[in-house]
Amino acid sequence: MATVNPFPALRPKPELASQVCELPYDVMSSEEAREMALGNPLSFLHVSKPEIDLPPGVDLYSAEVYAQGKANFGRLIQEGVLVQDPTPCLYLYRQVMGRHSQVGIVAAASCREYQQSIVKKHELTRIDKEDDRVRHIEALNSQTGPVFLTYRAAPAIDALVARRTQETPGIDFTAKDGVRHTTWTINDEPTIRILREAFAGVPYLYIADGHHRSAAAARVFESRKGTGHSAGFLSVIFPHNQMQILPYNRALKDLNGLSAQTMLEKLDGVFMVGAKGSSKPSRKHELSIYMAGEWRTLHFRPTFASTQDPIEKLDVTLLQKYVLAPLFGIDDPRTSKRIHFVGGIRGTAELEKLVNSGECACAFSMFPTGIEDLMAIADAGGIMPPKSTWFEPKLRDALFCHML
Repeated sequence: MATVNPFPALRPKPELASQVCELPYDVMSSEEAREMALGNPLSFLHVSKPEIDLPPGVDLYSAEVYAQGKANFGRLIQEGVLVQDPTPCLYLYRQVMGRHSQVGIVAAASCREYQQSIVKKHELTRIDKEDDRVRHIEALNSQTGPVFLTYRAAPAIDALVARRTQETPGIDFTAKDGVRHTTWTINDEPTIRILREAFAGVPYLYIADGHHRSAAAARVFESRKGTGHSAGFLSVIFPHNQMQILPYNRALKDLNGLSAQTMLEKLDGVFMVGAKGSSKPSRKHELSIYMAGEWRTLHFRPTFASTQDPIEKLDVTLLQKYVLAPLFGIDDPRTSKRIHFVGGIRGTAELEKLVNSGECACAFSMFPTGIEDLMAIADAGGIMPPKSTWFEPKLRDALFCHML
């Protein structure tokens, strides 16, 4: 059963939150981060992407980068920009993006339960990225980027959260990208106890986003032998029915030596190819392709999509297995330089731009992977293909920090 622990969060002063809180470190390049933080000494990018305060071209994994992050973090604390709560609390965190709203519980999830697969994974991690997060945590003695977790919704938890979000929030701001971020503090012992008991009836938590952050936290937990606050990792935990998954689209550099017409004929062996159609698929096992200046709707033929295996029936799996590998010659999408992965937040206009500019020869617009598919694969101990899900909105760094 899942454990959620209160902790005394280090947080920005409410009036400074909009200047401090930033997108996660791994959704932008160093150059983009440098531009975003320009003229804003309070931006948390000085901590999460500290290379922006060093000469361009610096080795991102050099000791001076982590030292710079530590110095910048210490400055924000010393200047009173970030202030730690006096007692352990749970928190509520609501995000509103357009018409979509989601409310998560901010807590320290259990590193031990991560190791025991009560907190379930669905992606592989890279050791170099784990090492980077370990060094960042150790340098700051803090977890500053939350792991995005989900669970099968529980009515009792929903009801309590709904009541508490009617109260006056502690922090409430709208970021430059239009996403609104609102938080509430739960510091009364009876409510904390009720929430912890409710989660004791939740069998599993699932990592939606943050596999490297959670893996790094578990490594720090082991190295410190669970001392201090290292037994928990910073998490925001959302009910599954509030999750918003956008598609992770594919753009291909070339047609593997084929003409557009020949490729279309070959695709007809895998799909029922429609006439000119929409750029956005409307259901599972439907894709759209942009090639030669037009969109066409593609439906996987039943023989390809009839499997009951939760991984094999994913559209991203079917596309890789029956199209990208045999027709385009892309056997390993993790290493191929002939494929671009385009997050759904960029929209299909980005796919058209890549193709119309000549940078790519065609692009596939995908239907989003379902959260139920993700949980079924995690329950089976499976690993999803790379770039299967794109969750929005993204959690903001520095809204909560977990000091170790």
